[in-house]
Amino acid sequence: MQHAAHHTSTDTPTRYRDARVGGCTAAHVTQRSDGSTLLQSTEPLLPYPDRLTDRLEQWARTAPERSFAARRDAATGVWQHISYQQMLGRAQAVGQALLDLGASAERPLLILSGNDLEHLTLAMAALWAGVPYVPVSTAYSLVSQDFGKLRHIVASTTPGVVFASGAEYAAALRAVAADTGPGVPVVMTEPPLHAPPQVPLHAPSDLPPGAPLSTPQPLSLQQLLATTPGAAVHAAHAAVGPDTIAKILFTSGSTKAPKGVVTTHRMLCANQQMLRQCLGFLAEEPPVLVDWLPWNHVFGGSHNVGLTLYNGGTLYIDDGNPTPAGMAQTLANLREISPTVYFNVPKGLEEIAAAMEQDTVLRDSLFKRCKAFMFAGAGLSQAVWDQLHRHAEAAVGERVRVISGLGMTETAPTCTFAVGTDVASGHIGLPVPGVQVKLVQDASTDGKTEIRFRGPNVMPGYWRAPEQTALAFDDEGYYRTGDAVRWIDAAHPQRGLLFDGRTAEDFKLSSGTFVSVGPLRAKIVLAGSPLVQDAVITGLNRNDIGALVFPRADECRRLAGAAADEPLHRVLQHPAVHHFFQQLANRLWREGTGSASRVARWLVLEAPPSMDRGEVTDKGSINQRAVLAHRADLVGALYAGSASGLITPDRSLPP
Repeated sequence: MQHAAHHTSTDTPTRYRDARVGGCTAAHVTQRSDGSTLLQSTEPLLPYPDRLTDRLEQWARTAPERSFAARRDAATGVWQHISYQQMLGRAQAVGQALLDLGASAERPLLILSGNDLEHLTLAMAALWAGVPYVPVSTAYSLVSQDFGKLRHIVASTTPGVVFASGAEYAAALRAVAADTGPGVPVVMTEPPLHAPPQVPLHAPSDLPPGAPLSTPQPLSLQQLLATTPGAAVHAAHAAVGPDTIAKILFTSGSTKAPKGVVTTHRMLCANQQMLRQCLGFLAEEPPVLVDWLPWNHVFGGSHNVGLTLYNGGTLYIDDGNPTPAGMAQTLANLREISPTVYFNVPKGLEEIAAAMEQDTVLRDSLFKRCKAFMFAGAGLSQAVWDQLHRHAEAAVGERVRVISGLGMTETAPTCTFAVGTDVASGHIGLPVPGVQVKLVQDASTDGKTEIRFRGPNVMPGYWRAPEQTALAFDDEGYYRTGDAVRWIDAAHPQRGLLFDGRTAEDFKLSSGTFVSVGPLRAKIVLAGSPLVQDAVITGLNRNDIGALVFPRADECRRLAGAAADEPLHRVLQHPAVHHFFQQLANRLWREGTGSASRVARWLVLEAPPSMDRGEVTDKGSINQRAVLAHRADLVGALYAGSASGLITPDRSLPP
């Protein structure tokens, strides 16, 4: 249990809002003769359900009228709610319909949709009926130009039913028609009138006995909701157990095709129990979430939806996102709905913290009953962290803890948590109950320490990919994360671990000097705020370090006083913008302590990261390896000194 207050270096007490936490605040640490270190929470994992839908049944029985999820009506702006009792009925009806249409354990439900009540209904129905569902990134359907990743997912999953939430998915459906095969029904929220079939469909007379139903037109979700649950869905639900596949989540992929992470009911239920023990306040009050994080990702779809369902809470679906256009909706929702715990990516927290400087209504609503903030997807700068503390003290007279940890799609996701009031940027804490951690040093990464995981929340493997599955685990069954960590204080391991970058991203200069990419990227992003979105570090087998910088186009235009449609290449030439990046280069050169931390050449990129080439995920995370692979010509020009817009630091400045 963590205390609600701690003391600063001046011994002045700092008040934190009371929030019961535990589970990951102490660990057994074992040093082994092979040089590896094992960690495990001192608190055992408590029992958890066999099926995630057991919680749906529980809350439908004990809190039937409580809202499970809500979303604003697009036309009226009024929140539309679905209660736990209503969702249970919807899951049973649609679950029966999915089985009637031919969905099965080997023929999953493919979902092409953003976060909405229809998507959630289909997910609950699939869970109920034991049909794996595959939520696909909307960007693969609506942003991608070649539909390459979508076609790969369709071909590898062989869906039995396809759901597309609206007519905007028509082009994507046509693009993958050949991959779905004949006879695959399409369901839409409201099919457009006179819509042609979106995938090849058999006429009923062509089908052998027992084959799935086919339809000459896309079905509406209302047709599925009108289905009467029968013996088939009752039998299918009874057969669902801990090892039943709940969903298949596809990783974003970098230079290779996305991999399908098999996610079982055991993984989801075990991880939610782990969270409940670490965040004890979840059990004291049904959580209220205001959340936009996409459900095709593990953070939004498994962590946040699961946390709501497991603890009988309410999820307000936020149609905003941390972009200049999307933040207005997020801020409007947070002014109206006060969450009990708030999750976002660092960019989202940064935008909200900035908005609260002028918006006290937003500030007071957000902090009214919030017990904790949590972020994922990237590191949160300490400056934003401190800004959140300042806003909390102004709003409620005490701070709200900011928790962090480490998790991934393959682990459903949470494996470590830092929940104390002394948490700072980069801390990932100690193992949650039930997770075994192995720390392994690798000489090929200059002695960096990789963290590996084993536990009931770890995937059994990748979907239909035995070779990739075998490579993902070591000989003791620990999942190889590729993430590096180090102790906050090696003499006091109970203080926990620090994230130390990705081992696969680090490299050596031609001199043999090892470059730790993660910390350097984080330093550039922090120092370059608000004009820097991310940086890709170059220098493998080169004499010095370079950086390819992805700028925040809107912030650059703001500094230049340019219109929103001003071409970026002209904005980057503006004296104020150029001066900013030159000063950034100069500052980081002065602060560097050697060739492993000094950036000798910079290039601010005009072309945004490409999703089709795997350079960016739909959460905005930049993939270092993919950028380097696809922009090798720019890297060459950077080191040849011929790159247009090359910036070099003034090396004459004193440190």
